[in-house]
Amino acid sequence: MIDDAVLTRREGAVGVLTFNRPAELNTLNMPMMLAMEAALGVLEADSQVRVIVITGADDRAFMAGGDIKDLATRRPTGWYDEFGKTVHRVFHRFEACDKPTLAVVNGWALGGGMELMLCTDLRLLAAEARIGLPEIRLGLFPGGGGSQRLMRQIPLCQAKQLMFTGQHLTAAQALALGLVNEVLPRVELMPRAMALAEQVAAMSPQTLKLLKHAMLHGAEMPLEQALAYERSMLSLVLDHPDAKEGCQAFLDKRAPRFAT
Repeated sequence: MIDDAVLTRREGAVGVLTFNRPAELNTLNMPMMLAMEAALGVLEADSQVRVIVITGADDRAFMAGGDIKDLATRRPTGWYDEFGKTVHRVFHRFEACDKPTLAVVNGWALGGGMELMLCTDLRLLAAEARIGLPEIRLGLFPGGGGSQRLMRQIPLCQAKQLMFTGQHLTAAQALALGLVNEVLPRVELMPRAMALAEQVAAMSPQTLKLLKHAMLHGAEMPLEQALAYERSMLSLVLDHPDAKEGCQAFLDKRAPRFAT
């Protein structure tokens, strides 16, 4: 446990990071951001953790955006710039984490909550969950990376409509747009998430890391450059003992024993 606002635990090879400000619907402020970053660092540093599951502490909210009372407090312009830099740094750490991340969206994921979800690799939603970027209704716009990441993950016109209107999406609508992997009844959500995380955790950590690098960085490159980058990542994969172990296990008709 790093801070009462963000809890961590490990179950086998799966690390679980839980936002724990239920009375405030897990809203974001500077202390919460720093607690999130510290908690992620603990799970990243744990060599026994191969996949990180991220969720909220109760059924009402995954993360219901920024702390509006905090944002409404007038401060010097430099404070807002520093807060924005902190949000971008922390969210990018989740996005670029070497270990696969799985968001378990158990309730509201609005504003910063949805922006964080956009930084994760896999996403499961409770059927009752709602997501959205409603900042425009407050005279703001998504500044935690949402204005840039959303349009890279769904069609541009759809991204603009969501941000221009601030509308909320049901879980079914999010699934139809391709923003999430699965929608489940709330009672099935965490068991399914842990099962999926364990399935991913059985793969080679080194290969998962390099595959994430290839996809994250390659997405921003022209195709020819991205293919060259893919080759460089694949060369590192082929040079690692896990590649030999995986191939030999296939020939031996047994489960591979990948390095930690």
